Amino acid sequence: MNANTPADAPLTYRDAGVDIDAGDALVERIKPAAKRTMRPEVLAGIGGFGALFEISKKYREPVLVSGTDGVGTKLKLAFHWNRHDTVGQDLVAMSVNDILVQGAEPLFFLDYFACGRLDVNTAATVVEGIAKGCELAGCALIGGETAEMPSMYPDGEYDLAGFAVGAVEKSKIIDGRSIQAGDVVLGLASSGAHSNGYSLIRKIIERANPDPQLKLGGVALADAVMAPTRIYVKSLLALMQALRVKGMAHITGGGLTENIPRVLPEQLTAVVERSEWPLPPLFQWLQKEGQVADAEMHRVFNCGIGMVVIVAEQDAGVRPCNCWPPPASRSSTSASSKTARAGRRPSWSEFRGGIGVLSAPTFPQFLQIEGQIFRLQDLAPGARSGHAPGPGSPPFGSPCCGAAPGRWLN
Repeated sequence: MNANTPADAPLTYRDAGVDIDAGDALVERIKPAAKRTMRPEVLAGIGGFGALFEISKKYREPVLVSGTDGVGTKLKLAFHWNRHDTVGQDLVAMSVNDILVQGAEPLFFLDYFACGRLDVNTAATVVEGIAKGCELAGCALIGGETAEMPSMYPDGEYDLAGFAVGAVEKSKIIDGRSIQAGDVVLGLASSGAHSNGYSLIRKIIERANPDPQLKLGGVALADAVMAPTRIYVKSLLALMQALRVKGMAHITGGGLTENIPRVLPEQLTAVVERSEWPLPPLFQWLQKEGQVADAEMHRVFNCGIGMVVIVAEQDAGVRPCNCWPPPASRSSTSASSKTARAGRRPSWSEFRGGIGVLSAPTFPQFLQIEGQIFRLQDLAPGARSGHAPGPGSPPFGSPCCGAAPGRWLN
């Protein structure tokens, strides 16, 4: 109740802390952003009691795929730095990237915005970011809920949840069952820490107390930390039309070590050569300032790889890797080894063995919009979990095909 309201005066919802007019103003403010995301299948969107979406007739046996997620404690940094323009894209990315893994095309998205006191400008900025994420994913922002709940959240803070629904042809569901030894694991570059590991990031920032404008590889720390999660939908849907994708893993909570095994058959192990992609400056800084062990980095952060794609060797655009069994001797003067020492990325003509960085001509060009693509390693026979290499595989941490020592990340 307003302190200036007499004790016997009639009460309103606003006196209790809920501003209906502000909620209505927000709905009107975000309608243009939501409209930009509409698809032909949307029959009724924002404003009704429920949104209506017609399944396209292009599907013969459509299977719906759903996902839900939030942004997590990255929001605490958004509050602290007053940076609300990227977390909406984070919210969309976490769900649409998840359902993409099973081959689904995201169709529509709904959001839930909860706060203690509704600030229309802040909420509109967040929802406009959600709409941008939906545009990047090609899905419709079909509805949502704004909940103003006095005393539930401190002033200036809010929480987000998102819900995505997509569809995949039943015969084209990607479930990893066709993955076999010798298939290739490709890594698509992340845009940063995405939306995972932020409790540890915040702890490191609290300890280091850095200037938010500290430059990391030419980018301010605050910009690097708040960079929105990359959305891989459009390029990977195009890839699925061009060749057979056997499996995908969205590298979220659990990092590389826990997410890649989720898509592998029980008898297979993914061999990831850590030396095959550069650790981005943000992760270098986090590891140094937090004195974070390698194993902890790999199970908390994406370490520069936001999505993993598994394809057959002949579809990877790279030459076979003869790692199993390893050759009796390896030349340390191969073209790729010389290139690595010189600090230059190997070209296709210089590529040797099976663990080089993929250059643009060796993979469909439409994937280049998502950043660099790295060949992480092949799949080997062996246990799906645990850290023991499979029979006949190189020992933990050993060089593979003349490359620098890497790590088994099962």
